[in-house]
Amino acid sequence: MVEGKDVISKFYLSHLDGVWQENFIAACPFCKEHGYDNGRLIVFLNKDSFFHGYFRCLNRCVPGGFPLWFASLADIPLSEVPDYDPDQDIVIEQPDYPVENVNDEMRVFRERITDAVYNLFKQSGITKAALTEMGVGFNGRYMVYPYIQEDGNCYSARCVYPEKSEDYFWHGNEKFSKEPFNLFNIQDVKCCENGALFVCEGEDNLLTLKQLGFSGVAVSHYNALEKLPAELFDKVKTLFICVANSLESENAARNLASRIGYKARILAWKLHSPRHYSLWQLARDSGKAFGAKVGEMVKTSRAFSPFSSPLREYSSFLQTLEKEQGEEYLNLSSGFSLMDRALGGIHGINVIGGAPKVGKSTFLIQIGSEMALKEIPVLYYDFENGRQKIYQRTLSRLARLSTDQLREQKLPAGQKTQYEAARKKMQKMFFFWRVINDRKVTPELMRKHIDFIRHETRSEYTVVVVDSLHKLPFNEFTERRTGIDAWLRQMESIRDELQVSFLVISELSRGLAGSYLEEPHLGVFKGSGDIEYSADNAMVLHPSRPARGGAAGSAEKGNTLCLVASREHSPGRVADYHLDFPYWGFTEHPSRGVLN
Repeated sequence: MVEGKDVISKFYLSHLDGVWQENFIAACPFCKEHGYDNGRLIVFLNKDSFFHGYFRCLNRCVPGGFPLWFASLADIPLSEVPDYDPDQDIVIEQPDYPVENVNDEMRVFRERITDAVYNLFKQSGITKAALTEMGVGFNGRYMVYPYIQEDGNCYSARCVYPEKSEDYFWHGNEKFSKEPFNLFNIQDVKCCENGALFVCEGEDNLLTLKQLGFSGVAVSHYNALEKLPAELFDKVKTLFICVANSLESENAARNLASRIGYKARILAWKLHSPRHYSLWQLARDSGKAFGAKVGEMVKTSRAFSPFSSPLREYSSFLQTLEKEQGEEYLNLSSGFSLMDRALGGIHGINVIGGAPKVGKSTFLIQIGSEMALKEIPVLYYDFENGRQKIYQRTLSRLARLSTDQLREQKLPAGQKTQYEAARKKMQKMFFFWRVINDRKVTPELMRKHIDFIRHETRSEYTVVVVDSLHKLPFNEFTERRTGIDAWLRQMESIRDELQVSFLVISELSRGLAGSYLEEPHLGVFKGSGDIEYSADNAMVLHPSRPARGGAAGSAEKGNTLCLVASREHSPGRVADYHLDFPYWGFTEHPSRGVLN
């Protein structure tokens, strides 16, 4: 595009005398009516700048702004303004402002500013003209910042002790010290329609930008950023957010930016900048270089994005891939070799269904406890058996003693040795294995449990066992199906965000004949159509009978694990699992039986 031929430049050149240049200067058409002589107006016409079309009077006779504001001041029909959208010009109903205001008091406060006060602001480069433009006053002890409302009147002012921001109070109508009236210099929002605007933490920081000639608004504290309505800035094209150099302020800025979206840009402080460093301090330390430093912060700011940067995303991918090549990831296995071969280990969301009493809980207690013995953190959410029963069955399996034998006070020497060895294993295992019976568990609480055990065990990965999906707490029984699907959505989120693997027990629906013996398929899971979408692996533990020729009471009788659906693996029979009676465990064998 030829310089000066863009629509913004043509608009200003048609209403102001002069020859195009990036920093276009012309006689100010507004100074005379505001009591100024020979005012000069500067307009920024660099089409690549965020401030393309921004004008300001060097006499500060009117607030600076963009073409729409210029047109309203100059009585130019808005239809002549580039990018004017008549559908956007919606009149919002104004609140009922009170009859009484503090305008007269503010005039008195402005007259009380002493030379000592002016010198204090001069340290940060702020002139008397900038303070006058913003209507700042002094009550003899506190600086007084008028919170002028959209009707042009001041009903409340914040009084702040100089250089001690925590010492302040509000003067005037208490209602106007709270949302939605506690935005300092709110008039500039209208001036910057279709343009760029700053929002600052602290009135004094905004003053440094006003001294440079920028438009902006301010909140008194970073907490107020989180309560600012995003729609307030709907007509602003770019919003620069500038807060103090602290984690709390940055988080508040991010909260506001996330609600505003791509047009929000947070000004970042340089590495090693002092904690709580602000524009006020930067202006004081930089002197005449302050404008250039702010310009650099603006230039290097990035549009807020809900996505990480491409470089960061690629780096994260490589780091995750490297972790998945490591021993800790490969160690996420069930302890059943055929199952691990079929699934590639215990990763993602694994749903295991089965008829009542086929041993689903026993199966997952065995897998969970064996993984914990390998120092993998396991959270076992139990709504079926109770903590003591789970521990007894685990000790029975490890010691190769029945639960009745565990209760005997005197054991033969050989069995006592087995018992003591198993107890030592369990004691070590408990650091990595936590059984939770809380029937009021929520996804938020589950996340806290995961964060805790990962921190305590210093592990990258966690396994969560849920026994069972249909007994997770829901708001109401009538919302059961909706509740199950909501839990599955949460598990997907936890899986992706926290690198968690799930083993989840699900009930099955009865077949047409009223039994659970039909051929396993994805539709047999009870009460949730979302399992087929959420589960990385969906399996059914199905009763099997001996191969032809085997006796009806054969020890081979047990269950067959069938993989009915998988994102990455081939469906089919995984293995047969025979109950290792009376030791509350299963042994794994190649699948040979015929399904009932």
